[in-house]
Amino acid sequence: MRASRMLSILTTLQAKGRATAPELAEACEVSVRTIYRDIDALSASGVPVYADRGADGGYRLLDGYRVRLNGLSQSEAGALFLAGLPGPAAALGLDAAMIAGQNKLMAALPANLRDDAARMQERFHLDAPGWFGESEEPAHLRAVAGAVLRGTLIDIRYESWRGQKRRRVAPLGLVLKGGSWYLVGQVDRSVRTYRISRVLDCTALDDSFKRPADFDLAAYWQSATLRMEAELHPNLATVRLSPFGVKLLNALSQPYVRTRTQLDDAADADGWRTARIPIGRTCWHAAAELLRLGPEVEVLHPTDLRDTIAEMARAMAARYAKALTP
Repeated sequence: MRASRMLSILTTLQAKGRATAPELAEACEVSVRTIYRDIDALSASGVPVYADRGADGGYRLLDGYRVRLNGLSQSEAGALFLAGLPGPAAALGLDAAMIAGQNKLMAALPANLRDDAARMQERFHLDAPGWFGESEEPAHLRAVAGAVLRGTLIDIRYESWRGQKRRRVAPLGLVLKGGSWYLVGQVDRSVRTYRISRVLDCTALDDSFKRPADFDLAAYWQSATLRMEAELHPNLATVRLSPFGVKLLNALSQPYVRTRTQLDDAADADGWRTARIPIGRTCWHAAAELLRLGPEVEVLHPTDLRDTIAEMARAMAARYAKALTP
């Protein structure tokens, strides 16, 4: 256990360049005192690890010192090969580099781990898009990705529901969500999200930009998606659901709606249960979402949503009745 932890300390220092004792303790899930003892043991064994004092201090390895890739566990080696996603890599123009990197990693692994790593590749596959969807292949994805890696500005013409606009963007990162690629970029000190399939043209510029030191792509994306989902469902509707309606709601609702639906435990004599469901901003959108449940749902509140669904149902009934008239 200690040997694995010391190897983790070495690889962390090699990857980050410098790390404090509290950071290493958090990564290894041990106390800071244990990290001090491990650092002393590494130094005593001849590993050139040094401590820098001051506000920006921490532990670091002597420049040029490298840790050989010979301490991987069986599960760690397999996990590395699961990280290689051929579809996204090809979309970014990195498929050849990914294959070459995996070949080098395979060659560096001990012989007893090579079969396990190959078995992991053979038995697991990630299909990123949702059901009945396809991965997007935006025309300007590689140009945007190149600017992200170089840290240079891009000039794009973007089409949103409001119309077309030109933007000079500092590209901070790319996100693949449900088979669609998104650009997270900074415009006029504001971080925004752009769907790359809606980029009509893209010009890579030579101008570099200073990336915000505190920007965290994963944290931004999580916050942005939660905010967007909340904005799309700002209101609540009180409804009655049949037993089958409860199942339909679980099957057809978006995760945001499903996890925030408040369903009463008690049922009436017919087995129907009352629920409070997040709904869209307008009655039309809310009605369209609830009509997917057909006759298995009844809206109790708000009354304007109930009236909208009743009006839609009357119009549909009249249309189909007319079509069936001989």
